[in-house]
Amino acid sequence: MAYLRSEKEKLEIDYPLETVWAAIPEAVKTLEWNIEEKNDDDHRAKIKTKGGFMSYSSTIYVNVEAANEKTTHMTVTAETPVTTITSVADFGRTRDRIELFIEVLSKQIEKKLPKTT
Repeated sequence: MAYLRSEKEKLEIDYPLETVWAAIPEAVKTLEWNIEEKNDDDHRAKIKTKGGFMSYSSTIYVNVEAANEKTTHMTVTAETPVTTITSVADFGRTRDRIELFIEVLSKQIEKKLPKTT
């Protein structure tokens, strides 16, 4: 029997919406994942991760909204199909993939910022 294991993370990022949105494809590319759907008008993306040994790939949904000119709200939701066989081996992997995405995204945002000396 299969079911979906779901995790969700809400973030407030101290960078403008355009900076965060532009960094998402770079983060996905760095992780060697795939963007399955991307809506530039609504700032929503559907991302597919790689699977692993004894685990299925996850689907990550990213929603980005401007809180103001300098702050962005981002919601990251991940779903991973699991079975009774893979549920133990896959425990925590969905959360790990969200955290990995956020970490790589933050590095990509830093790269996009102008250098100050």
